[in-house]
Amino acid sequence: MAKILITGGSGLIGRHFIKRTENKNDFTVVSRDPSRTRRLLGDKPNIITLDQLTQVDEYEVIVNLAGEPIADKRWSDEQKRAICDSRWDITQHLVDLINQAENPPDVFISGSAVGIYGRQGDTPITEDFTDYHDEFSHQVCSKWEEIALQANTRVCLLRTGVVLADEGGALAKMLIPFRLGLGGPIGSGKQYMPWVHLEDMIRAMEFLIHDKNCVGPFNITAPNPNTNHFFSLRLAERLQRPCFFRVPAGVLKFIMGESSELVLYGQKALPARLQTAGFTFHYPTLVEALNALDL
Repeated sequence: MAKILITGGSGLIGRHFIKRTENKNDFTVVSRDPSRTRRLLGDKPNIITLDQLTQVDEYEVIVNLAGEPIADKRWSDEQKRAICDSRWDITQHLVDLINQAENPPDVFISGSAVGIYGRQGDTPITEDFTDYHDEFSHQVCSKWEEIALQANTRVCLLRTGVVLADEGGALAKMLIPFRLGLGGPIGSGKQYMPWVHLEDMIRAMEFLIHDKNCVGPFNITAPNPNTNHFFSLRLAERLQRPCFFRVPAGVLKFIMGESSELVLYGQKALPARLQTAGFTFHYPTLVEALNALDL
């Protein structure tokens, strides 16, 4: 049973990672709100605050998923600072503890996102791609990864797409207009929307923890990325609802401001390094993934 330290344990990915693997691991969760985290995770995990974390010698694995939600609010200067600081500061703190440890963890699994590539149209994007589009999502993820890679241990970076889950996450917000019969593509609908089923997300994390040959960045996205238009059609079909309405780009920019970039543009991200390492997806296509969800 591995001893795992995890930040962001109360979020969608962290919560399900703990619940699905707690019989195989001994978790310590770092939390800003221990009482809320206890309500979400139950009695089993050990929960501490960041101030209580003074060394990491006892842990074999560190999983770093902490961060202010990137799309929940308009990107004011204050919100941008919160998005950056919530990722960069805790990652730096963990890296410092790892580098000070006499017995550092075997692996540091640290969050990132496909947003590191910026908007890329329909160009196939693997982890070797470096012609980044310089925008806020790239700036956040680039420094986040740069800090994590300073850790004196094996580091795996999770360049995550949209995680599809039964409840919570980005899909929960998409479902509301579709269930009302008001769903449809966003903007042109031609932008790619890399996604991954929650189960494959958790399995990929376990795979990276245990495969000692895995190091560096990994696109945690299904091998068949789709455009927003295709995604909208399949989601409406799954819900047995129409897909007639289109959200104009100008309306979305007015509502969301600069953060509308996250949904108006995208990346055709492919999990090349994960598949080369031998990982297989349970849900490689969107139809399979949506059919497996309890929507």
